Amino acid sequence: MNYKNIVCGEFIDRPNRFIANVMIDSKPCVCHVKNTGRCKELLTKGCKVYLEKSENPGRKTPYDLIAVQKGERLINMDSQAPNKAASEWLILKKPFGEGWKVSAEKRYKKSRFDFMLEHESGKKMYLEVKGCTLEQNGVVMFPDAPTQRGLKHIEELIECVNDGYEAVLLILVQMENVKYFTPNYATHKEFGEAMKLASQKGVKLMCYDCLVAPDSLTVNTKIKIVL
Repeated sequence: MNYKNIVCGEFIDRPNRFIANVMIDSKPCVCHVKNTGRCKELLTKGCKVYLEKSENPGRKTPYDLIAVQKGERLINMDSQAPNKAASEWLILKKPFGEGWKVSAEKRYKKSRFDFMLEHESGKKMYLEVKGCTLEQNGVVMFPDAPTQRGLKHIEELIECVNDGYEAVLLILVQMENVKYFTPNYATHKEFGEAMKLASQKGVKLMCYDCLVAPDSLTVNTKIKIVL
């Protein structure tokens, strides 16, 4: 997926989860943060950030903060980007082989999964994407905060398998060159335990890193999952 009108800035602070103060061309500016998570390990005072300038001249916040430089790593932190990148990957790269039609935002019982894939043979697969931005010493983890919604998604992916469908949980790491992925047990133990159970029940767990540029995010290489 690609962005338009990218500019570089310097992070100052984040008054709330929706906005941040940044310096662009030595001028202070209030921007929208496209991630409502904590991201405290990413947004540190003085760090380099990348922003997309809105094409709507009437917006109160003319820029969206989409990526941050953390040491030598460029990390995309746009929470909407993983689904867009995953959609392109599913359609163009066909990771499950030929014959699958991809549909987004499909309801299943009380849940709405990110994707439903239907094979020409009649098989159906439900797929949920989780974007991952938390990294420590090359190890990436999810979630960065307790997520009852994420837990519910895993439980319902298990239901899909029980009902005879295929189900996939895709962790999309919004950076590259990482060692492996593991659930963040310290932050949300139940989510990690649910991932273990899902794997045992037949849910396919997948993790890929991404090629990240200031103006793009592309699904890249399969990453080892350690449960």
